[in-house]
Amino acid sequence: MSAAAMGPLRGYLDEAMGFITEWMNEYGPSTPHPTQEVDADAFHGAFEELTTRLRANYPFFHPRYVGQMLKPPHPAAVVGYLTTMLINPNNHDLDAGAATTRMEQECVDAIAHMFGCRAHRQAMEGKNGSSASFGVPHDDSEHESGMCHLGHLTTSGTVANLEALFVARETHPRKAIAHSADAHYTHGRMSHLLNVPSVAVPTDSRGRMDLVALERLISAGGIGTVVLTAGTTGLGAVDPIDKAIPLCRKYGVRVHVDAAYGGFFRLLAEEGDDLLAPDVAAAFRAIDEADSVVIDPHKHGLQPYGCGAVLFRDPNVANFYDHTSPYTYFTSGDDLHMGEISLECSRSGASAAALWMTLQLLPLTREGMGEIVAPGRRAALAWAEKLRNSEVFDLYQEPDLDIVSYFPKGDSLADVDRRSGAILTNGMKAPRDESLFVATYQVKPDDMTNRGHDVPGEAPEAGARILRSVTMKPETEPLIDDIHAAVEKLARAVDA
Repeated sequence: MSAAAMGPLRGYLDEAMGFITEWMNEYGPSTPHPTQEVDADAFHGAFEELTTRLRANYPFFHPRYVGQMLKPPHPAAVVGYLTTMLINPNNHDLDAGAATTRMEQECVDAIAHMFGCRAHRQAMEGKNGSSASFGVPHDDSEHESGMCHLGHLTTSGTVANLEALFVARETHPRKAIAHSADAHYTHGRMSHLLNVPSVAVPTDSRGRMDLVALERLISAGGIGTVVLTAGTTGLGAVDPIDKAIPLCRKYGVRVHVDAAYGGFFRLLAEEGDDLLAPDVAAAFRAIDEADSVVIDPHKHGLQPYGCGAVLFRDPNVANFYDHTSPYTYFTSGDDLHMGEISLECSRSGASAAALWMTLQLLPLTREGMGEIVAPGRRAALAWAEKLRNSEVFDLYQEPDLDIVSYFPKGDSLADVDRRSGAILTNGMKAPRDESLFVATYQVKPDDMTNRGHDVPGEAPEAGARILRSVTMKPETEPLIDDIHAAVEKLARAVDA
C-alpha cells in the first residue's frame, strides 16, 4: 500500500464510522461509562508519542525495502479489519461471530479450492444426527470425486503448524516428525512442545529436501509424519512434494505441507504458466495430495499480521478436538463452530472479515491474486539474471520463488561476510530517499561448495553472511534495474 492509496482509504474509513454509528443506534441509546473517559490532551499526547515511535520502523511499503517478507496490507483488508474491529466479534463460536464465522468458512473454502481441494459438507454428524454445514454448498458427486477438507484461520503459521503437528501426533502416536534441515524452526519447536521427537533431513544443493536421505530415514521406521516445505523462509526453496508424497505413502507415513510462505504461488503453477520452473510447479500441484497444509495470508495474501490457515484432508480429524463448554453454542443449532475444530479459543473475527473483503476484490485465481504474486517472481528472475552477469556479485542459487540470494565477490569467506555486513548497514544508513534495505543469510563453507562457489580461506566460526532479498511487493518489479544498481554501488563503496 503506497501513500497514494491513503486518500481512498480515508474515505472508506469515514464510511465505516458512519455504518458502525448507524448500527449502534438501531439498538437504542447507550451511554459510555465515565471510567473509560480520558482527557483529550492526554489522548493527543499519547498519540503523538505513538507516531513518534512508529517512525523507527523500516519502510516495508517501499519498493527499495527488499530485506524481509514484510509489506503493508491491502486497503481492502484494512477497511474490512477496522470496520469489523469496532464490533469486535469472536470467531470461537457462531453466537460470538455470527457473520464473520461464515466469512471465515468462505475464505477457507476458497483457499482449499486454490490448492485443488473440493468444498464439502462437513462429515461430522450434528447433535441431532443431521449433517452440519461447512462452507460452499456442493453436490454429493463433487464430494465423492474430490479431496475433502476441514480447516480454519489461525493467528499465525506457527499456530497453524502446531495444529497440523498435533493431529500428526494423534494419528501416529509415539512416532517422530521429520522435516528438512532448511525448514522453518517452528517444526522443531512445536515438536518439542508436543513432546514428539523431530528429525532434520539433509537438503540438496538447492536447499530442498534430499529424497535419498528421506527414504533412508523413513524406511527404517519410527517416522509418522514428514513435513514438506513449499517455500522455505530462508531461500524460498520448494521441496519436491510431488516425488516425496508417493515415497511417504509407500512407507505409510503421513504428509504435512508447510506452505506458510509460498502457498499463494499455487496460483502460478497451472500447466502452460511458465513463471515457475516445471519441477517447482509440479510440486505445488501435488499439495492437494497431502494430509494437511498450512498457508499464511498475512504474507502474499495482503493481510495484516495475525492471519494464518490450516487445512486437513480428512474432516474426521475434528474428533481430536474434544471440546465442550457449558456457556456457548446455545442459539445456533447443529452448525459446526470453529471453536470445535481449533486449538485456539478466542479468535479475531476482524481478521476473517479482512481476508473475506480482500478476496471479494482479488479472488484466488490467476487473474486475481495471481497477478499480485507474479510480479515478485518476475522481479526475482530479472534480478537473478543481472547477478549472473555482475562484476561485483555472484548469484548464490537460482530462486524457486521470489527470494534472491547473492554475495559480493571477495578474497575469502571472511571477506564476503565483511562486505555483506557493510552493504546491509550502509544501505540502511543512507539518506531516506536513497536508502536500500536488504538482509543477510548465514552460510557454511560446505553450503558454498555444494552450489559450485569456490571461495578460499576459512569462514568465521559462525559461518559467513551473504545477502538475501525478497521481491514480494509488485511495486519492486519496475525498479529492479535501480535496485540492482544501488546494491552494486554499495558494494563498490565498501573498500573505496
